[in-house]
Amino acid sequence: MTTKTRFAPSPTGYLHVGNVRAALLNWLFARKTGGAFIVRIDDTDTERSEEAYVEAIREDLTWLGLSWDKTFRQSERQTLYDEAAEKLRADGRLYACYETPEELEIKRKLQLARRLPPVYDRAALKLTEAEREKYEAEGRKPHWRFLLNQRDVSWDDLIRGPVTIDTASLSDPVLIREDGTPLYTLPSVVDDGEMAISHVIRGEDHVANTAVQIQIAEALDYVVPTYAHFALFTGPQGEPLSKRLGSLAIRDFRADGLEPMALNSLLARLGSADPVEARLHLEDCVPEFDLSRFGRAAPKFDPEEVKHLNARILHATPYGDVAQRLKAMGLDDTDENFWETVRPNLAVFADVSAWAKIMHGPIEPVIEDADYLKEAAGLLPPEPWSDETWSAWTSAIKQATGRKGKPLFHPLRMALTGLDHGPEMKHLLPLIGRERALARLVFDQ
Repeated sequence: MTTKTRFAPSPTGYLHVGNVRAALLNWLFARKTGGAFIVRIDDTDTERSEEAYVEAIREDLTWLGLSWDKTFRQSERQTLYDEAAEKLRADGRLYACYETPEELEIKRKLQLARRLPPVYDRAALKLTEAEREKYEAEGRKPHWRFLLNQRDVSWDDLIRGPVTIDTASLSDPVLIREDGTPLYTLPSVVDDGEMAISHVIRGEDHVANTAVQIQIAEALDYVVPTYAHFALFTGPQGEPLSKRLGSLAIRDFRADGLEPMALNSLLARLGSADPVEARLHLEDCVPEFDLSRFGRAAPKFDPEEVKHLNARILHATPYGDVAQRLKAMGLDDTDENFWETVRPNLAVFADVSAWAKIMHGPIEPVIEDADYLKEAAGLLPPEPWSDETWSAWTSAIKQATGRKGKPLFHPLRMALTGLDHGPEMKHLLPLIGRERALARLVFDQ
């Protein structure tokens, strides 16, 4: 059997860490098993779907490196859903209901008042032909519910283990709206069946819905996929993610200048028994990926951990991986030596611009002791310079001035870089060069 997984976002908003996690896990599973990863745009909700969000979904997935093997849109497959609905009607599994939303709400409240589960009472099945005609004469349009077999539905979940849902505890789901358009459930089952999706990997909030979808798939004679339901994120303190941290849209991480692999590295492991590790390339996450390592406890998502991973990734990234990015930023005069010097001090990649300016100027030096700096300037050795130049120069200054420790080094760093922190001066000094160093040491304010 060829493995096929799918990611099925609705273009009603921007992708956030929760649904991108689903995309990543499906992508990793497909690549680990040599299968296909399919992107399905669930755009049957025409009122809320927007073309701008379709493009944003593609942009975000591309930025993350989650390439797809096939993509399609549900809005282009209505004929398939109509045919499925007709089969279900013919088999007596799809029935017309005429209750208004207000009437259904009253029923729900009465059931809750009696301490009964708010399950649809199937009153529509008892309607006579005359009653149906009366409703339609009033202008009511029916919505259509799927008639569940009120029995246990069981499956072996790849994360949760054996799962059993008693569908007698569930309402018959509405599959078709009053206007004839399908809700999420029917197109999802049809597409999974028609595309031969082998594995559905999604959040645990879909567990009860899975029992419903299995019954619909069986009624339509489809092969039922294998399911895996992962635990949903909470915030750092265990709070609901949305209430404290907002939607955490992927484009916000992009706007903050974070590396896509910072997110991928975290999302690929968070919630599993394996420690989170900074990975430089998405392919590095594939060999070690194992759904059986994921547990049922809710993992805590902390944006600060993404930032921490981002720095670790940059600190380990070789020059060959960033050479073109440096040029794209207009930093044509940087080289491997520059990158290896500054990368331990980067929080985000854009920080290289500030360090390039410190190397090549112009900057405004911070002059703490002008007389001392002039004396130090007079001791600058001739070029060529190397990593040993800083030590030789400061040793000469120490001998000439008697200074040592912070009084020796701090004024030099402040004058040469304008900062009290940064890469080791033994690496920085040769990159700054003698001419610029001399100008900064005797800077005329």
